[in-house]
Amino acid sequence: MSVDGPAIITCSISGSLANREQCPAIPYTPGEYAAEARRIVDEGGVMVHIHARKPDGTPSYETEDFAAITEAIKQEVGDALIINYSTGALGVSMEQRTRYLRALRPEVAAVNMGSMNYAKYSARRKQFVFDTIFPNPFSEIQQFLEVMREEGIRPEHECFDVGHVGSLAPLIDMGLLTEKLHVDFVMGVTGGVPPTARNLAMMADNVPAGSHWGLIGIGRVQWQLIGAALALGGSIRVGLEDNFYLPDGTMAASNGELIARARRITEDLGRRPATVAEARELLGVRKEAVA
Repeated sequence: MSVDGPAIITCSISGSLANREQCPAIPYTPGEYAAEARRIVDEGGVMVHIHARKPDGTPSYETEDFAAITEAIKQEVGDALIINYSTGALGVSMEQRTRYLRALRPEVAAVNMGSMNYAKYSARRKQFVFDTIFPNPFSEIQQFLEVMREEGIRPEHECFDVGHVGSLAPLIDMGLLTEKLHVDFVMGVTGGVPPTARNLAMMADNVPAGSHWGLIGIGRVQWQLIGAALALGGSIRVGLEDNFYLPDGTMAASNGELIARARRITEDLGRRPATVAEARELLGVRKEAVA
């Protein structure tokens, strides 16, 4: 990857942990997802990472909810966004998490690349806001990759630490991964790699040759990390799943505001935002629409 190449700007449109009491702009209904998708496209985003919700905001792993959200988005913006599904969950079976992948065949789907402590710490309160284990054993990673290969879905390898990047090697050796990879570094989660530019560079140095990589910054440190990622030749993700706030501390009124600021930073640093056609080419995703 090179600073001369275009940067893919992705939006994590809703997430599953936060709610409207924390940020009123989080979409719940398919229509609200579609309205956010329009704002994302209008401001330069080319991929949307989807956690499904029921219309009351409850997180969902049901095929019908992913389908309703995806259909609403595609009716609004057509093929102007690459559809990327989340697969991460606590207490949800592999059967359920692979069912919607097989049924809907998104262009891209996330694969979390390792187990970890997953927490949020409050320095003000001197305590953990939440504290859990996020299990992602190799057996589940293998199953996801096998399903994605069968269904023509491009994996997005989400790495929360440098060891997760190293976990790609045995999967390549097994033949489960054979083409250029799409790797994202998730930084800012307590229990994962500390969110510094030096650590970002270290993770980028460890991706397999020929891979495309990007940054997922969690919390307001995201904006500094975005600058570092762009300077290193990477792509970037913003959105209400990852961070509610603009660089000045103002809460974003929409995903579109976050995408607009990310696009501005990209251009100010001399990078060019990728078009959706360029993003599909860079990631090696199939051209047809989601079923």
